Amino acid sequence: MEIKNKTILVLGGYGEVGIAVCRQLLIYEPGTLVVTSLREAEAMAAVAEIAAENIHHCDIRHDFGNLFVRYEERQKTMDSLIEDPARLRQLVDDNLGELTEEILHSSTLHRLITHYNPDIIIDCINTATALAYRDVFYAYNNMRRDMEFGGTRSGTDVAYSLLATIAIPPLIRHVQILNEAMKAAGTQVYLKVGTTGTGGMGLNIPFTHGEESPSRLLMAKSALSGAQTMLLFTMNRTPGWPVVKEIKPAAMIGWKGVGKGKISRSGKEMSAYDCEPEGAFLLKPGGTFELNGNGHGKVMADCKVGGVFVDTGENGVFSRDEFKVITALGLMEFVTPEEIAHTAMLTILGIDGSKDVIGAIEGAVMDSTYQAGCLRESAVKRMDSMGAEGVCYGYLGPHPTKLIFEANLLRLCFSTIENLMAATPVEISGKVEKHLFENKALRIEPISLGIPILASDGQRLLFAHRTNRDKSWEQRPWAITADAVDEFASREWVDLRGDNMSRWQERFRKVLSEIRTSAACLSSRVHGGECMEARDGQTPIDAGEIVARVLIDEFAGGRDKAYASRGGKYI
Repeated sequence: MEIKNKTILVLGGYGEVGIAVCRQLLIYEPGTLVVTSLREAEAMAAVAEIAAENIHHCDIRHDFGNLFVRYEERQKTMDSLIEDPARLRQLVDDNLGELTEEILHSSTLHRLITHYNPDIIIDCINTATALAYRDVFYAYNNMRRDMEFGGTRSGTDVAYSLLATIAIPPLIRHVQILNEAMKAAGTQVYLKVGTTGTGGMGLNIPFTHGEESPSRLLMAKSALSGAQTMLLFTMNRTPGWPVVKEIKPAAMIGWKGVGKGKISRSGKEMSAYDCEPEGAFLLKPGGTFELNGNGHGKVMADCKVGGVFVDTGENGVFSRDEFKVITALGLMEFVTPEEIAHTAMLTILGIDGSKDVIGAIEGAVMDSTYQAGCLRESAVKRMDSMGAEGVCYGYLGPHPTKLIFEANLLRLCFSTIENLMAATPVEISGKVEKHLFENKALRIEPISLGIPILASDGQRLLFAHRTNRDKSWEQRPWAITADAVDEFASREWVDLRGDNMSRWQERFRKVLSEIRTSAACLSSRVHGGECMEARDGQTPIDAGEIVARVLIDEFAGGRDKAYASRGGKYI
């Protein structure tokens, strides 16, 4: 379809993909471009960012609001709606009840579309994430806790709170309203920038939210993404306008910027916590661990989590090593917003529809790219030039986070793989523990993220009472047994015990073997040793690269092509 002189509405225009789409749209001279975002300040910032590129004098406007609620509630957060019993019930009724004219015309989405009457809509909102992260599993656990231990909420409020987190009804209602609004507005093309829910990875994705693997929350995102695709497919088969298309990036989308400063979540700076060694909790076999009242870990006054980071938009901000892990070849990898925007333009213009999921689901996903692979090194070098602050920020999940912290401690204490291999597990454990106990800054980062430190004796645990208790070990009481300690230590704790140091030695022993194999091989076959390089007989420990290899080789967390040289097998 022709873009010139058309009215185009970009939903989610402040995001990294939305901004890239707006920039490319301006090249094709639309008549009116409406840029929207959740918050007005974001929409205005997006318009200001692209203003300099508006050389064809397009009429650029902005609008804002939560598209999943009524127009009068569009500026309120979902938490504030759920906490208000009257608004909560209206929210649930609007999604689960019959679609009435009153519900339709009071919708933010309907008003937005019918006000601007766009010829083309490009939807860059990650709908699956927005709905899945209402987190029905968390709401269910809260309901169970209220039922078992008693709560202050009424049974009706508990029921409505649970219903508000169920994602399929609001997704269906969203598509119903979208369809009716586009018909009323005469919209001709609707392009959705969708998601796979797992960044293109499988059920073995190692980046979870602290729950079991495969992650229920990530599976919910994938399920919603698939459900939305099929609803759009059904819409496209309905006679009349609009033509519906979808493109699905199947890698992490990045990046928006590289910087240095405080790290924020949900608009709030992350507090820093510490636990002095003498305040460690003693894990007595046969006892029960309960977070309240245990240990002396506390919030650090006037201290926030921060450092060098790469901003990947809705995926979060990553440290240097987190970025290296998630973008490593064989893990999530990444694709740039500009490539996605270019594909969107080609799809709308009808030049290339090969990535249209609606038209060809099987061949539609956008994989990681050569360009992104080249730029990965550029991003890493930029962060290196800014300093060494910021080991990990926790966005990859507890398991990769704890592995990154452990690998970095080994790097700080031994520098090279050869030095590490020359020590015994007991020596490694003692040296790392001494270094960690003597350096408060090294303790603050993991403890602030809810990653406790298990001392070498396996009995002392350093942790803090955090406001955000999002790790499984801190959410409910648990019996202190050897098995429980081993389970938490393997998934969520920095483990300083000798057995874990021995495990790290075995991992590095494998890396050294792979380096020798790779050096002797002249073909394109990937052996795994390419991730690190020996210099003058010494191999520097690179935490990001080794953790990436561990997730791929030890925990079977990679893409299928990561195992191509083994016939596609994980082991």
